[in-house]
Amino acid sequence: MPSSPPPSSLHAPASGLSRRRFTSFIAGAAALGAPALKAQPANRLVLGQSAAFSGPAAQLGIQFHAGAKLFFDQLNARGGANQTQVDISLLDDGYEPDRCAANTRKLLDNDVFALFGYIGTPTSLAALPLATQAQTPFFAPFTGAMALRQPFNRLAFHMRASYNDETALIVKQLTNLGLKKIAVFHQNDAYGKAGLDGVTLALNAMQLKPVAVATVERNSVDVAQAVSILNAAQPDAVVQISAYTSCAAYIRAARAAGYGGTFYNVSFVGTQALADALGKDGAGVAVSQVVPTPYSTSRPITREFLAAIAQGGNKVQPNFSSMEGFMAARLFAEGMRRASGRLTRDSLIGGLESIRDYSIGGFNVSFSPGNHVASRFVELSMLTGDGRVRT
Repeated sequence: MPSSPPPSSLHAPASGLSRRRFTSFIAGAAALGAPALKAQPANRLVLGQSAAFSGPAAQLGIQFHAGAKLFFDQLNARGGANQTQVDISLLDDGYEPDRCAANTRKLLDNDVFALFGYIGTPTSLAALPLATQAQTPFFAPFTGAMALRQPFNRLAFHMRASYNDETALIVKQLTNLGLKKIAVFHQNDAYGKAGLDGVTLALNAMQLKPVAVATVERNSVDVAQAVSILNAAQPDAVVQISAYTSCAAYIRAARAAGYGGTFYNVSFVGTQALADALGKDGAGVAVSQVVPTPYSTSRPITREFLAAIAQGGNKVQPNFSSMEGFMAARLFAEGMRRASGRLTRDSLIGGLESIRDYSIGGFNVSFSPGNHVASRFVELSMLTGDGRVRT
């Protein structure tokens, strides 16, 4: 299995821009708020993004945004899509639904063209009704929750596979290995419930059920009770549905309390952020992925992504989160390119819905008027314990 580059090449952006300075730059930009956008030039559109740029889930928002901005900046340098430039107005919600809702109202009041790259289930669930009321497209949220996909919403477009798809693969992998005592550690919110539902559904198909379930609060690392509950059940494996800080805290605490089984995570955890948080304790921890690996150049999209990073001054870390942002921006631009006549929200929707069996550098996507989920691609990766990720 191919592996990622050594940690030094992943974690230290070039041109003297340290991770701390890069993180501070993004968080500072988010804190500035959305500018007044009502008088947008005809050759420029602004996307609105509310995401975690601070707090325990910050790396998810920072990395996704960095990947998307990388693509749009280089697209703009080439003249844009159909001679239209794309900018992103970002606001920090700290991965809290109430802050996300307030940010979304601000962005919609400023007449952003579409909402783009929201991070997380509870925040996206707070935003989507507002987008629907404003008749504003809601594109590529970083979540696989079914509640954002069903019932069908003409304004919502998803690039990634669902949590049901991810947990189905995880359960299949575990049961194929003969591991049937499966427990679930999940965030106590809509995201955690979505993942739990996916695991339960996959287990039910095999006449199984979780041997134990325990929770952690969003943006918390208080995992002691969860460790006590799940370790007592002696599961073969624990499926984790939370963000990287709480998942790392749980893994360390469970092992310290004597647990010797294996850990599986869904993609939202933030693979490189989890690897960074765990260090050597990450060895053997599995994560499902919904975009191709950024660490192997076997697919053209990865070569394109890494070439864009090289061209852009190596200020973006190549990881799954930044690659998903890059690919989401690329897919959005393809919808713009296909929009007929003057670019409007309706013509964008038409352009996106015309994307059928299209390859983004070897990553196949497809929309239609009745299907706004572009991909069901899922594969598994493994942390090696030295900052690397193998797929």
